[in-house]
Amino acid sequence: MNLLKALATVSSMTFLSRILGFVRDFVIARIFGAGVMTDAFFVAFKLPNLLRRLFAEGAFSQAFVPILGEYKNRLGDGEAKRLVDRVATLLLFVLVVVTLLGMAGAPLLVYISAPGFAAEPEKFALTVELTRITFPYILFMSLVALAGGVLNTWNRFALPAFTPVLLNLAFIAMALFAAPWFARPVLALGWAVFIGGALQLVFQVPSLRRIGMLPRFALDWRDAGVRRILKLMAPAVLGVSVSQVSLLINTIFASFLGTGSVSWLYYADRLMEFPSGMLGAALGTILLPSLAKYHAGQKLDEYSRLLDWGLRLTLLLAAPAAVALAIIAVPLIATLFHHGAFAADDVFKTRDALVAYSVGLLGLILVKVLAPGFYARQNVRTPVKIGVVTLCVTQALNLALIGWLKHAGLALSIGLAACLNAALLYRGLRLQGIYTPQPGWRVFLLRLAAALLAMGAALWFAAGGPGPWLEWRLAARLWRLALVVGCGAGVYFATLWLVGFRLGDFRRRAAE
Repeated sequence: MNLLKALATVSSMTFLSRILGFVRDFVIARIFGAGVMTDAFFVAFKLPNLLRRLFAEGAFSQAFVPILGEYKNRLGDGEAKRLVDRVATLLLFVLVVVTLLGMAGAPLLVYISAPGFAAEPEKFALTVELTRITFPYILFMSLVALAGGVLNTWNRFALPAFTPVLLNLAFIAMALFAAPWFARPVLALGWAVFIGGALQLVFQVPSLRRIGMLPRFALDWRDAGVRRILKLMAPAVLGVSVSQVSLLINTIFASFLGTGSVSWLYYADRLMEFPSGMLGAALGTILLPSLAKYHAGQKLDEYSRLLDWGLRLTLLLAAPAAVALAIIAVPLIATLFHHGAFAADDVFKTRDALVAYSVGLLGLILVKVLAPGFYARQNVRTPVKIGVVTLCVTQALNLALIGWLKHAGLALSIGLAACLNAALLYRGLRLQGIYTPQPGWRVFLLRLAAALLAMGAALWFAAGGPGPWLEWRLAARLWRLALVVGCGAGVYFATLWLVGFRLGDFRRRAAE
């Protein structure tokens, strides 16, 4: 399989999901605005979402996929199936317990994650109720992550990348059609999370059955493969959770700021996650199985070349996204969210957070590419040490920046710490001899810089000032935004072509 083609497939599915995600946020912003109800929902949703990223897509996937790839390559499909059965059974048992405890302890969880809400009893109670509705999401999505890891190991990348679309469809349907039927309409968003998680799990079952990997009950926590996964997971939780824990702590800080601060950070984070998901998550998804197979086969040169390919592709695609988010922040936010209850002041407050996030976007995406370089080798200690340092730096920056930059300071601290995280991961790969840069990096960076300068100038002149974007109707904003983005993308890729980049230079085969 061509990895560039696989990346295009995963990115296109992620693009569809992100577009529907913006439709979802457009609907939520129009109906609920940025206030008490959205603050309550976003805090409630952040808790199970954090656990999903922390355990399901984070520590679990990065411990499970390399070992599953090793079983498939060295022991065959039969042993791999037995491993899947035992891991799935143990995971289900643990998840049921965690879900029940989370629902029972919702008041304590809300108090820990948003202590500022305790001063407003109605807001606190609403957040607790929403937390109980949304908490089973962690059960559904952890099993979805297991299914996705299996499918990705068998080079079935498209379906796992498509499943998030179902969550966004559930959000849109519930917000538009079910919300009026609830005494407190925001509860419809909580049930959308529950329904969307269940749909994603059910959707993957037929594909698992087709490749003969649909799990059966087989509880054996003493199995050697299961114990290896658990051993890798324990420290990996800390290593892959830095940005998520930072986001949770930011919510704690933001809960003490003015009403709307949690929502402004959420909407900025949603825009930042668009390129982060399309590029970082997609590249990490397709790199990890191949890296694990190269490691299992002791193909060290191929391992290093694949990392080099991933880093170049990341810079080529992520750097322009970071520049664009900073330059056209107001056009993006105004077009997507400045409707109904989402006021002009919300646009500028969200703009401040988005510009701050954009500073660290490249670092956030590079972490998703560099970390698999360690996890594919079943090395969790190095990322854990780096994670601890990064988490401490993030909180020091929070304390230093929140006083004068408010919520934007919280966003900037995550971005700057992500850049430090990426730099330390890169240094670790080099020092341990895992990665050796291929020739041509200096020329590559000079050509990239020329394209970024040209694109930045084009976006700056095409976007104009912020005023008109707040006054135009939706149709006018949409076609003008499409024109601005098209102009920037056209100038960027034209400049890349003029300085010598060709699509064929980035073709790469997946490990078999």
